[in-house]
Amino acid sequence: MNTQVLLLGIVVGTANFLFRYLPLRLKKKQQTSSMQRGITALLLDSIGIASICALLVVSSVPDIQHSPGKLIPTLVGFGVLGATFYKTRSIILSTLLSALGYGVTWKILMVAM
Repeated sequence: MNTQVLLLGIVVGTANFLFRYLPLRLKKKQQTSSMQRGITALLLDSIGIASICALLVVSSVPDIQHSPGKLIPTLVGFGVLGATFYKTRSIILSTLLSALGYGVTWKILMVAM
């Protein structure tokens, strides 16, 4: 087996696990009586962002290896995804803004070249 494939699987698996595990662990520490969200809603939210991030990494690595110019737009998209989800907790808005960030960055870089 190619070591790059194995390394990619380990990185994606670890990130996916942490996106699912950390919200549940942090919820127990910050639990207050005013929180109305249950553990099921938190788990489903974290699975959503974990899935999107895993798909982003797995789908973008082969493209970046063949054309390194796509690294910056991918990193911008990933940053927008993480920041938007952190602020809004909306996977839909995060995904849409991430795609927009990727597209705008790609367009700016293509015009600059």
